[in-house]
Amino acid sequence: MERNEDPQFKMMTTEPIHRLIPRLAVPTVLSMMITGVYNTADTYFVSQLGTSASAAVGIVFSLMAIIQAVGFTLGMGCGSIISRRLGEKNLEAANVSGSSAFASAIFFGVLLSVISLSHLEGLVELLGATPTIVPFAEDYAKWILVGAPIICSCFVMNNILRSEGHAAFSAIALTSGGILNMLLDPLFIYTFNLGTSGAALATVASQAVSFLIFIQFFIRKKGTVALSIKHVSKKLHVYIDIITTGIPALFRQGLASVATILLNTGAGFYGDAAISAMTIATKVIMLCGGLMIGIGQGFAPVAGYNYGACLYKRVRGAWRFTFFVAFALLFFIGGLLFIFAPQIVAWFRDDQQVIAVGTVALRAQAITIPLHAFIISVNMLMQACGKKLQASFLSLNRQGVYFIPLIVLLPRLIGLSGVEVAQASADLLSAVTAVPYLFLFFRELKREEEN
Repeated sequence: MERNEDPQFKMMTTEPIHRLIPRLAVPTVLSMMITGVYNTADTYFVSQLGTSASAAVGIVFSLMAIIQAVGFTLGMGCGSIISRRLGEKNLEAANVSGSSAFASAIFFGVLLSVISLSHLEGLVELLGATPTIVPFAEDYAKWILVGAPIICSCFVMNNILRSEGHAAFSAIALTSGGILNMLLDPLFIYTFNLGTSGAALATVASQAVSFLIFIQFFIRKKGTVALSIKHVSKKLHVYIDIITTGIPALFRQGLASVATILLNTGAGFYGDAAISAMTIATKVIMLCGGLMIGIGQGFAPVAGYNYGACLYKRVRGAWRFTFFVAFALLFFIGGLLFIFAPQIVAWFRDDQQVIAVGTVALRAQAITIPLHAFIISVNMLMQACGKKLQASFLSLNRQGVYFIPLIVLLPRLIGLSGVEVAQASADLLSAVTAVPYLFLFFRELKREEEN
C-alpha cells in the first residue's frame, strides 16, 4: 500500500493539528484521570484507617514508581520507535519493537517481584517506613509486587496502541480497570476487613482486568502492530534501542522513586503526620499532572509520525498547540488548588497536623504546576523525535538534578518548610533549563527544512 493510500498515515500527517491532537489526547487524558482518581482513591480509603496507614501509601508509592519505571521505559521506548517506523512505513520493525518490549516487561516484572518479595521488610524500611508504618506498608507492598508483571506489561501495550493512533481503545482498557479499582477499594478494605492489603488487592485486580482487555485486542489482530513470539528479537541492539529511547521515562519514574524515598525520609523526621501530609499533597498534584501527561501522550505520536515523515512544520505546530492548551488548563487548576488546599487535605485526613503541613506543600506546588506544561511537552518532544540524550537529561532534572539536592539541603536550612517547598523549587529550575533545548531543537528543524 502506498503512503498516500494508508488512512492511518494520512490521518497522522495531514489532519489539522487542532483536531488531531485532541482526538488522540482526550481518550488518554480520560484514562490518565481515571488512573489518577483510583490512585487517589487508594490514598483516601486507606487514610480513613489512620495516619500511619495513610503514610504507608506514600511509602509504597516509591515502590510503585520503580515498577512503573520498568513499564514506562519499555513502553515509551517502543512507542517512540513504533510511531517513527510507521511514519517510515516499516511495519516489520514496528512489530519487532513491540513484541520485544512486551516480552521484556513480563521478564523484568517477574524478576522485580521475586527479588523484592524475598526482602520485603528490609525493603519497606529502606523506602522510609517508620516502625509504626512498617506493618501497613508490608501489607500493601506484597500484593503490588505480585502484580508487577501485569502492571509492567499493561504500560507497554498501552503505549503500543497510542503510538499507532488507537488511543481510544487504550483509554477503554485503563478506564475499565480504574472504575473497578474504585468499586473494589471499599469492598476489600472495609467489608472484607482486609485493611491496606485490600487496597493493594483492588489495584492488582483492576490491572489484571486492563491486561485482559489489552491482550485480546492484539489476539484479535485489531491494531497495526502485531504481538507475537516470532517477532521477539534475539538481537541485543533491539533491546538497547528500546531502553535507550525509553530511558527518559526510566529517569522520570526511577527518580520519582528516589525522590519519594528522600521525601519520606525528610518528612519522617517530623513524624507520621508529615509523611501522611506529603503523601496527600503529592497524590493530588500527580492527579492534576496526569492531565499534562495525557495531553503529552496525545501529542507524542503526532510528533513522532511527522518527524519520521520529515514534516517538520507540523512537528513545531503540534508542540505549540500542546503547550498553550496545557498551560491554560493547568493555570486554572493550580488556582483552584491554591484556594481550596486546606479543604482538599482535610477531605483525605481530618488531622490538624496533616492539614497544616499538607496545605503549605499543596499550595507551593499549585503555584508551579502550570510549568509542567512546558517541562513535560519539551521532554516528550525530544523523546518522540528520537533525541535520546536531550530527552534523558531533561527527564533527570525535575526529580533528580534539582529535587534530590533540594530535599537534602532545604530541610537543613529552613526545617519542615524545606520539605514542603522542595518540589516546587525543582519545578521552577527544570522549566528554565528546558528553554535552550527547545530553542536549539527548533533551530535544527529549520535547518533541515532549508536543506
